[in-house]
Amino acid sequence: LCQAIEECKQVILALPEHSERQKDAVVRLIHLRLKLQELKDPDEDEPNIRVVLEHRFYKEKSKSVKQMCDKCSTIIWGLIQTWYTCTGCYYRCHSKCLPLVSRACVRAKVSHQAEYQLSICPESGLDSQDYRCAECRAPVSLRGVPSEARQCDYTGLYYCSSCHWNDLAVVPARAIHNWDFEPRKVSRCSMRYLALMVSRPVLKLREINPLLFNYVEELVEIR
Repeated sequence: LCQAIEECKQVILALPEHSERQKDAVVRLIHLRLKLQELKDPDEDEPNIRVVLEHRFYKEKSKSVKQMCDKCSTIIWGLIQTWYTCTGCYYRCHSKCLPLVSRACVRAKVSHQAEYQLSICPESGLDSQDYRCAECRAPVSLRGVPSEARQCDYTGLYYCSSCHWNDLAVVPARAIHNWDFEPRKVSRCSMRYLALMVSRPVLKLREINPLLFNYVEELVEIR
């Protein structure tokens, strides 16, 4: 790491000032220095349990580097970084990102209010969100400046790229009203909520859409 840092410094000095390549090299230098600092101070005194916004975070012992941080959307380097996982909704993040977590644990919502949004993509527009991410309140726009606004097909709200990774999930409202099980793009929060709700028998189909029984033979057999 020390050698890589020195080489990165030389590259920065050799590149044209204020160029995109020089800016990328500076970002790379910052990441290298952070990794070196974490090696020197591995945070062994970090508590095993942290509670944030109803999340119950446990410190992970796994050294896997295949996980992504749900807060900053970067790789968790398990060999040199301390990281935590929520036992309720499986939200994962670096130790340094814990104070920045803005998403409440969806397990609590499943426990207290186990119900689906039953309107198909109930969009109210970016202006109703004050052109900010529905979760972290970062500025977003449809033009991608300063950050791309991504719509969640479940909530109809817009999110930034850190809170919406274009994950795919079956949307209950589309299945109930149109018998449409094609996965749609949803936010991270919606994806976790739908995953936790999938086995809960909370849909009273005969009350919500009784006409569906006229078109789907399998439903008639089940009834």
